[in-house]
Amino acid sequence: MQQETTNLFRRRDTFFGICEAVGQDFGFNPLWLRLAFIAPLFFFPVQSFAAYFGLGLVVLASRLIFPDRRAAAAEPAPVAVDAQMPEAPLALAA
Repeated sequence: MQQETTNLFRRRDTFFGICEAVGQDFGFNPLWLRLAFIAPLFFFPVQSFAAYFGLGLVVLASRLIFPDRRAAAAEPAPVAVDAQMPEAPLALAA
């Protein structure tokens, strides 16, 4: 079964997917980063939102500059057709 990955910035269940993207890039659970953003949000809301969107810009830039190699490797390579090999006739369906 093939698993389809969607763009983190376009998913409906995340707020730009910034914490999840950082968690994927560095290999940790994004819940810890989300929890780290909640506490300062009550005391420093403007700075917390600025830090969150600043981190989002860093994630976006890193994803554009260094695309995911695993997604490119998962795509099947095109099959070269040998011109000298005759094609077998296809069986007819009844």
